[in-house]
Amino acid sequence: MQRSQRTLFAGLLATGLLSADLQAAQPDMTIDAKVRQEVISNTIKYLGDNYVFPDMASKLVQDLKARQQRGEYDKLTSATEFAKQLTADMQALSRDKHLNARYRHEPIADDRTTASESAEELARYARQARAHNYGFSKIERLPGNVGYLKLDGFEDPSVGGATATAAMNLLANSEALIVDLRENGGGSPEMVQWITSYLFGTTPVHLNDLYYRPQNETTQYWTHAHVPGARMADTPVYVLTAKRTFSAAEEFSYNLKNLKRATLVGETTGGGAHPGDRYRAHAHFSVFVPTGRAINPISKTNWEGTGVVPDVAVPAAEALTTAHKLALEKLAKDGRDEPARKMAAMALSKPAN
Repeated sequence: MQRSQRTLFAGLLATGLLSADLQAAQPDMTIDAKVRQEVISNTIKYLGDNYVFPDMASKLVQDLKARQQRGEYDKLTSATEFAKQLTADMQALSRDKHLNARYRHEPIADDRTTASESAEELARYARQARAHNYGFSKIERLPGNVGYLKLDGFEDPSVGGATATAAMNLLANSEALIVDLRENGGGSPEMVQWITSYLFGTTPVHLNDLYYRPQNETTQYWTHAHVPGARMADTPVYVLTAKRTFSAAEEFSYNLKNLKRATLVGETTGGGAHPGDRYRAHAHFSVFVPTGRAINPISKTNWEGTGVVPDVAVPAAEALTTAHKLALEKLAKDGRDEPARKMAAMALSKPAN
Protein backbone atom coordinates (compact mmCIF):
# COMPACT_ATOMS: atom_id res chain seq x y z
CA MET A 1 0.00 0.00 0.00
CA GLN A 2 1.44 3.34 -1.04
CA ARG A 3 1.71 5.78 1.83
CA SER A 4 1.66 9.54 1.65
CA GLN A 5 4.61 11.62 2.79
CA ARG A 6 2.56 12.79 5.73
CA THR A 7 1.77 9.24 6.86
CA LEU A 8 5.39 8.23 6.43
CA PHE A 9 6.49 11.18 8.54
CA ALA A 10 4.10 10.12 11.30
CA GLY A 11 5.57 6.64 11.12
CA LEU A 12 9.07 7.99 11.57
CA LEU A 13 7.97 9.82 14.67
CA ALA A 14 6.22 6.79 16.08
CA THR A 15 9.26 4.55 16.17
CA GLY A 16 11.03 6.46 18.92
CA LEU A 17 14.28 6.19 16.98
CA LEU A 18 14.33 9.91 16.42
CA SER A 19 13.63 10.85 20.02
CA ALA A 20 17.09 12.31 20.54
CA ASP A 21 16.54 14.69 17.66
CA LEU A 22 12.83 15.44 18.05
CA GLN A 23 12.20 15.21 21.76
CA ALA A 24 15.45 16.50 23.20
CA ALA A 25 15.31 19.30 25.75
CA GLN A 26 14.21 22.46 24.00
CA PRO A 27 13.61 26.02 25.16
CA ASP A 28 10.43 26.39 27.16
CA MET A 29 7.90 29.09 26.35
CA THR A 30 5.62 31.26 28.48
CA ILE A 31 1.98 30.88 27.46
CA ASP A 32 -1.15 32.83 28.36
CA ALA A 33 -4.87 32.11 28.63
CA LYS A 34 -5.41 32.66 24.89
CA VAL A 35 -2.89 29.96 23.98
CA ARG A 36 -4.31 27.51 26.51
CA GLN A 37 -7.81 28.15 25.22
CA GLU A 38 -6.79 27.50 21.62
CA VAL A 39 -4.97 24.28 22.48
CA ILE A 40 -7.83 22.90 24.57
CA SER A 41 -10.51 23.91 22.05
CA ASN A 42 -8.70 22.24 19.19
CA THR A 43 -7.92 19.17 21.27
CA ILE A 44 -11.60 18.86 22.13
CA LYS A 45 -12.50 19.08 18.45
CA TYR A 46 -9.97 16.45 17.35
CA LEU A 47 -11.04 14.08 20.11
CA GLY A 48 -14.72 14.45 19.32
CA ASP A 49 -14.25 13.96 15.59
CA ASN A 50 -11.56 11.30 15.52
CA TYR A 51 -10.88 9.37 18.73
CA VAL A 52 -11.39 5.70 18.02
CA PHE A 53 -14.06 5.16 20.69
CA PRO A 54 -16.90 7.74 20.39
CA ASP A 55 -18.17 7.12 23.93
CA MET A 56 -14.74 7.72 25.43
CA ALA A 57 -14.28 10.72 23.14
CA SER A 58 -17.40 12.28 24.69
CA LYS A 59 -16.10 11.60 28.20
CA LEU A 60 -12.72 13.13 27.36
CA VAL A 61 -14.36 16.21 25.90
CA GLN A 62 -16.57 16.72 28.95
CA ASP A 63 -13.66 16.13 31.31
CA LEU A 64 -11.45 18.73 29.60
CA LYS A 65 -14.29 21.27 29.56
CA ALA A 66 -14.93 20.70 33.26
CA ARG A 67 -11.25 21.06 34.13
CA GLN A 68 -11.08 24.25 32.11
CA GLN A 69 -14.14 25.67 33.84
CA ARG A 70 -12.66 24.85 37.23
CA GLY A 71 -9.57 26.80 36.28
CA GLU A 72 -7.20 23.83 36.64
CA TYR A 73 -4.95 25.08 33.85
CA ASP A 74 -5.04 28.80 34.69
CA LYS A 75 -1.75 28.86 36.59
CA LEU A 76 0.19 26.88 33.97
CA THR A 77 2.32 29.40 32.13
CA SER A 78 5.04 26.94 31.08
CA ALA A 79 4.36 25.40 27.68
CA THR A 80 6.19 22.23 28.66
CA GLU A 81 4.28 21.79 31.91
CA PHE A 82 0.95 22.54 30.22
CA ALA A 83 1.54 19.78 27.64
CA LYS A 84 2.55 17.35 30.39
CA GLN A 85 -0.56 18.11 32.44
CA LEU A 86 -2.88 17.87 29.45
CA THR A 87 -1.38 14.51 28.58
CA ALA A 88 -1.66 13.24 32.15
CA ASP A 89 -5.32 14.27 32.38
CA MET A 90 -6.30 12.64 29.07
CA GLN A 91 -4.44 9.43 29.85
CA ALA A 92 -5.83 9.24 33.39
CA LEU A 93 -9.36 8.98 32.01
CA SER A 94 -8.76 7.04 28.80
CA ARG A 95 -5.89 4.79 29.95
CA ASP A 96 -4.67 5.22 26.37
CA LYS A 97 -0.88 5.56 26.31
CA HIS A 98 -0.83 6.79 22.73
CA LEU A 99 -3.02 9.80 23.52
CA ASN A 100 -0.80 12.80 24.30
CA ALA A 101 -0.18 16.51 23.89
CA ARG A 102 3.25 17.77 22.87
CA TYR A 103 4.92 21.16 22.95
CA ARG A 104 7.39 22.07 20.22
CA HIS A 105 9.44 25.25 20.27
CA GLU A 106 9.86 25.24 16.49
CA PRO A 107 6.59 26.48 14.93
CA ILE A 108 4.34 23.81 13.43
CA ALA A 109 3.15 24.18 9.86
CA ASP A 110 -0.34 25.65 9.57
CA ASP A 111 -1.96 22.35 8.67
CA ARG A 112 -4.10 19.76 10.39
CA THR A 113 -1.11 17.62 11.39
CA THR A 114 2.43 18.38 12.45
CA ALA A 115 3.87 16.55 9.46
CA SER A 116 5.45 19.27 7.40
CA GLU A 117 4.63 19.71 3.74
CA SER A 118 8.28 20.61 3.28
CA ALA A 119 10.26 17.95 1.43
CA GLU A 120 13.35 19.38 3.08
CA GLU A 121 12.06 18.71 6.58
CA LEU A 122 10.82 15.25 5.65
CA ALA A 123 14.24 14.46 4.17
CA ARG A 124 15.91 15.59 7.41
CA TYR A 125 13.91 13.11 9.44
CA ALA A 126 14.50 10.38 6.88
CA ARG A 127 18.23 11.03 7.22
CA GLN A 128 17.92 10.61 10.97
CA ALA A 129 16.19 7.26 10.46
CA ARG A 130 19.00 6.22 8.14
CA ALA A 131 21.56 7.27 10.77
CA HIS A 132 19.89 4.76 13.10
CA ASN A 133 20.00 2.11 10.33
CA TYR A 134 16.19 2.07 10.26
CA GLY A 135 16.08 0.35 13.63
CA PHE A 136 18.33 -2.59 12.75
CA SER A 137 20.71 -2.13 15.65
CA LYS A 138 22.59 -5.43 15.77
CA ILE A 139 22.85 -8.75 13.91
CA GLU A 140 24.90 -11.54 15.40
CA ARG A 141 25.48 -15.28 15.14
CA LEU A 142 25.30 -16.71 18.64
CA PRO A 143 26.78 -20.09 19.66
CA GLY A 144 24.85 -23.00 18.18
CA ASN A 145 24.17 -20.99 15.02
CA VAL A 146 21.37 -19.05 16.67
CA GLY A 147 20.65 -15.83 14.82
CA TYR A 148 20.18 -12.65 16.85
CA LEU A 149 18.48 -9.49 15.58
CA LYS A 150 18.21 -6.40 17.79
CA LEU A 151 15.47 -4.32 16.23
CA ASP A 152 14.79 -0.95 17.87
CA GLY A 153 12.07 0.36 15.55
CA PHE A 154 9.81 -0.57 12.64
CA GLU A 155 10.42 2.00 9.91
CA ASP A 156 8.20 2.02 6.85
CA PRO A 157 9.43 -0.34 4.09
CA SER A 158 9.58 2.60 1.69
CA VAL A 159 12.61 3.84 3.62
CA GLY A 160 13.86 0.78 5.50
CA GLY A 161 12.74 -2.10 3.30
CA ALA A 162 16.10 -2.77 1.64
CA THR A 163 17.82 -2.89 5.03
CA ALA A 164 15.16 -5.25 6.37
CA THR A 165 15.59 -7.56 3.40
CA ALA A 166 19.37 -7.58 3.80
CA ALA A 167 19.06 -8.34 7.53
CA MET A 168 16.60 -11.19 7.09
CA ASN A 169 18.70 -12.77 4.35
CA LEU A 170 21.81 -12.52 6.49
CA LEU A 171 19.97 -14.44 9.22
CA ALA A 172 18.42 -17.00 6.88
CA ASN A 173 20.94 -19.77 7.63
CA SER A 174 20.33 -19.65 11.39
CA GLU A 175 19.08 -22.79 13.16
CA ALA A 176 16.94 -20.57 15.41
CA LEU A 177 16.19 -16.85 15.50
CA ILE A 178 16.00 -14.43 18.42
CA VAL A 179 14.36 -11.04 17.72
CA ASP A 180 15.12 -8.51 20.44
CA LEU A 181 12.37 -5.90 20.82
CA ARG A 182 13.20 -4.83 24.36
CA GLU A 183 13.99 -1.27 23.25
CA ASN A 184 11.53 -1.06 20.37
CA GLY A 185 8.93 1.70 20.66
CA GLY A 186 6.95 0.76 17.55
CA GLY A 187 6.49 2.25 14.10
CA SER A 188 5.08 0.99 10.83
CA PRO A 189 2.61 -1.93 10.59
CA GLU A 190 3.80 -2.39 7.01
CA MET A 191 7.30 -3.16 8.29
CA VAL A 192 5.83 -5.59 10.82
CA GLN A 193 4.09 -7.26 7.88
CA TRP A 194 7.29 -7.29 5.77
CA ILE A 195 9.58 -8.83 8.39
CA THR A 196 6.96 -11.33 9.53
CA SER A 197 6.54 -12.54 5.95
CA TYR A 198 10.03 -14.05 6.13
CA LEU A 199 8.88 -16.26 9.01
CA PHE A 200 6.10 -18.00 7.09
CA GLY A 201 5.70 -19.86 3.81
CA THR A 202 4.41 -18.60 0.47
CA THR A 203 0.73 -18.99 1.41
CA PRO A 204 -0.41 -15.63 2.87
CA VAL A 205 -1.23 -15.69 6.59
CA HIS A 206 -3.66 -13.22 8.18
CA LEU A 207 -1.71 -11.21 10.77
CA ASN A 208 -3.81 -8.29 11.96
CA ASP A 209 -6.52 -5.77 11.07
CA LEU A 210 -6.56 -2.04 11.78
CA TYR A 211 -9.94 -0.32 12.03
CA TYR A 212 -10.03 3.49 11.62
CA ARG A 213 -12.98 5.46 12.93
CA PRO A 214 -12.72 8.62 10.72
CA GLN A 215 -12.91 6.57 7.52
CA ASN A 216 -14.98 3.74 9.05
CA GLU A 217 -12.64 1.38 7.24
CA THR A 218 -10.65 -1.70 8.15
CA THR A 219 -7.26 -2.53 6.62
CA GLN A 220 -6.17 -6.17 6.67
CA TYR A 221 -2.54 -7.23 6.96
CA TRP A 222 -1.41 -10.57 5.54
CA THR A 223 2.06 -11.99 5.01
CA HIS A 224 3.41 -11.48 1.49
CA ALA A 225 3.35 -14.35 -0.98
CA HIS A 226 6.73 -13.18 -2.28
CA VAL A 227 9.74 -11.77 -0.45
CA PRO A 228 13.26 -11.28 -1.82
CA GLY A 229 15.60 -14.03 -0.71
CA ALA A 230 15.19 -16.99 1.63
CA ARG A 231 12.40 -17.57 4.12
CA MET A 232 12.67 -19.01 7.64
CA ALA A 233 9.29 -20.71 7.74
CA ASP A 234 10.54 -23.65 9.82
CA THR A 235 13.09 -21.82 11.96
CA PRO A 236 12.23 -21.64 15.69
CA VAL A 237 11.67 -18.00 16.69
CA TYR A 238 12.05 -16.31 20.08
CA VAL A 239 10.96 -12.71 20.70
CA LEU A 240 12.40 -10.69 23.58
CA THR A 241 10.05 -8.20 25.24
CA ALA A 242 10.21 -5.57 27.98
CA LYS A 243 7.96 -3.00 29.59
CA ARG A 244 9.10 -0.42 27.03
CA THR A 245 8.22 -2.67 24.06
CA PHE A 246 5.33 -0.70 22.57
CA SER A 247 2.84 -0.26 19.72
CA ALA A 248 3.99 -1.92 16.46
CA ALA A 249 6.58 -3.92 18.41
CA GLU A 250 3.71 -5.26 20.48
CA GLU A 251 1.79 -6.10 17.33
CA PHE A 252 4.74 -8.13 16.02
CA SER A 253 4.87 -10.02 19.33
CA TYR A 254 1.10 -10.46 19.64
CA ASN A 255 0.70 -11.66 16.05
CA LEU A 256 3.38 -14.32 16.40
CA LYS A 257 2.13 -15.43 19.80
CA ASN A 258 -1.44 -15.93 18.59
CA LEU A 259 -0.22 -17.75 15.48
CA LYS A 260 1.96 -19.94 17.74
CA ARG A 261 4.92 -19.02 15.57
CA ALA A 262 7.22 -17.70 18.32
CA THR A 263 8.03 -18.05 21.99
CA LEU A 264 7.96 -14.71 23.82
CA VAL A 265 10.56 -14.26 26.55
CA GLY A 266 10.85 -11.31 28.94
CA GLU A 267 8.36 -8.87 30.44
CA THR A 268 4.77 -7.86 29.72
CA THR A 269 4.83 -5.07 27.12
CA GLY A 270 3.62 -1.47 27.40
CA GLY A 271 0.02 -1.89 26.20
CA GLY A 272 -0.55 0.46 23.24
CA ALA A 273 -2.69 -0.85 20.36
CA HIS A 274 -4.23 2.32 18.95
CA PRO A 275 -2.67 3.89 15.83
CA GLY A 276 -3.55 7.46 14.99
CA ASP A 277 -2.38 10.85 13.78
CA ARG A 278 -0.78 13.92 15.28
CA TYR A 279 -2.88 17.07 14.88
CA ARG A 280 -1.88 20.71 15.11
CA ALA A 281 -3.57 22.29 18.13
CA HIS A 282 -1.57 25.55 18.04
CA ALA A 283 1.56 26.89 16.41
CA HIS A 284 3.58 25.25 19.20
CA PHE A 285 1.33 22.40 20.35
CA SER A 286 0.10 19.18 18.83
CA VAL A 287 -2.04 16.32 20.07
CA PHE A 288 -1.72 12.68 19.05
CA VAL A 289 -5.22 11.24 18.74
CA PRO A 290 -5.62 7.47 18.36
CA THR A 291 -8.02 7.09 15.45
CA GLY A 292 -7.89 3.32 15.05
CA ARG A 293 -7.55 0.03 16.87
CA ALA A 294 -5.95 -3.30 16.18
CA ILE A 295 -8.19 -6.37 15.77
CA ASN A 296 -6.37 -9.67 15.83
CA PRO A 297 -8.09 -12.24 13.57
CA ILE A 298 -7.62 -14.99 16.16
CA SER A 299 -8.30 -13.29 19.50
CA LYS A 300 -10.70 -10.72 17.97
CA THR A 301 -9.19 -8.16 20.33
CA ASN A 302 -5.77 -6.59 21.03
CA TRP A 303 -3.24 -5.74 23.72
CA GLU A 304 -4.43 -2.22 24.58
CA GLY A 305 -4.04 -1.53 28.29
CA THR A 306 -2.93 -5.06 29.11
CA GLY A 307 0.26 -5.46 27.09
CA VAL A 308 1.45 -8.70 25.54
CA VAL A 309 2.19 -11.33 28.17
CA PRO A 310 5.34 -13.38 27.47
CA ASP A 311 5.31 -17.18 27.35
CA VAL A 312 8.39 -17.22 29.58
CA ALA A 313 8.39 -14.40 32.11
CA VAL A 314 11.83 -13.21 33.20
CA PRO A 315 13.34 -9.78 33.89
CA ALA A 316 14.21 -8.01 30.66
CA ALA A 317 17.91 -8.12 31.49
CA GLU A 318 17.77 -11.93 31.54
CA ALA A 319 15.65 -12.41 28.43
CA LEU A 320 18.47 -12.94 25.92
CA THR A 321 20.33 -15.50 28.03
CA THR A 322 17.08 -17.34 28.73
CA ALA A 323 15.94 -17.37 25.11
CA HIS A 324 19.32 -18.53 23.86
CA LYS A 325 19.29 -21.42 26.34
CA LEU A 326 15.75 -22.37 25.31
CA ALA A 327 16.73 -22.30 21.66
CA LEU A 328 19.79 -24.48 22.23
CA GLU A 329 17.80 -26.99 24.26
CA LYS A 330 15.23 -27.27 21.50
CA LEU A 331 17.87 -27.57 18.79
CA ALA A 332 19.84 -30.19 20.72
CA LYS A 333 16.70 -32.33 20.83
CA ASP A 334 14.85 -31.43 17.63
CA GLY A 335 17.44 -29.78 15.36
CA ARG A 336 16.93 -30.18 11.63
CA ASP A 337 19.88 -32.57 11.26
CA GLU A 338 22.63 -34.29 13.24
CA PRO A 339 25.24 -31.50 12.76
CA ALA A 340 22.75 -28.91 14.05
CA ARG A 341 21.91 -31.04 17.08
CA LYS A 342 25.56 -31.62 17.90
CA MET A 343 26.39 -27.93 17.53
CA ALA A 344 23.56 -26.99 19.92
CA ALA A 345 24.59 -29.62 22.46
CA MET A 346 28.18 -28.41 22.35
CA ALA A 347 27.06 -24.80 22.90
CA LEU A 348 24.93 -25.91 25.86
CA SER A 349 27.86 -27.68 27.47
CA LYS A 350 29.96 -24.53 27.53
CA PRO A 351 29.55 -22.08 30.44
CA ALA A 352 27.62 -18.92 29.61
CA ASN A 353 29.62 -15.71 29.24
